[in-house]
Amino acid sequence: MKLTIIETGLIPEPIRQDFADYPEMFRRLISAADPDMEFETISVIQGEELPDPASLEGILITGSPAGVYDDYPWIVPLMQFIRDVAAARVPQVGICFGHQIMAEALGGKVVKSPKGWGIGRHTYEVKSCPDWMDGDCPATISVPVSHQDQVVTLPPGASVLARSDFTPFAGIDYGKTHAISFQCHPEFNAEYSAALYTIRKGRPLAETAVDMAIGSLEQPLDNPRLGGWIARFLTQS
Repeated sequence: MKLTIIETGLIPEPIRQDFADYPEMFRRLISAADPDMEFETISVIQGEELPDPASLEGILITGSPAGVYDDYPWIVPLMQFIRDVAAARVPQVGICFGHQIMAEALGGKVVKSPKGWGIGRHTYEVKSCPDWMDGDCPATISVPVSHQDQVVTLPPGASVLARSDFTPFAGIDYGKTHAISFQCHPEFNAEYSAALYTIRKGRPLAETAVDMAIGSLEQPLDNPRLGGWIARFLTQS
């Protein structure tokens, strides 16, 4: 299977030379679960045109510093692309910004949350165990996060896969539409998460919040489990 990764954000400039780009992070995460997966990247953030959905086998939309309400020229076309992919019944996955723009495009609502920034290791209650989890369905999952925007209204026909008090719609299953999305960042390892929080220390993130977030990353993370979920969802859809 070939997975088309839609790149919607770049590594921040101060640490760009120290880490792989987001598509490569996803390639590593998903390849660990499915070594046979093939990949291509379409970078809308760098001006590349979106492909014909009929030519695709599966897509994944990355995180981004953008918000779904921003007026970047690629936002509206990406929303239509998501709807076209859904109509073509091509499986799609969204992560962080990808989670938000998929929900918005398919009839949900996303806002800049008054709860403020979520950073560090967040733990979510798993609310549903679809067949593609293949029985790998724990009571909770813990994964790094970095977001302020949140989905506040589910799209029609969608249901909650994972939740917390801070993020009630942390994981979404779009029902008859072949799509899932997660607010967390399973592609972020602890080292990259800590570096990202550190360059934002003081602005926009409070120093004490950053220190606590980095400390939380010392606890076990479920990134590989989500990588397995994503791989199996794509291949089984």
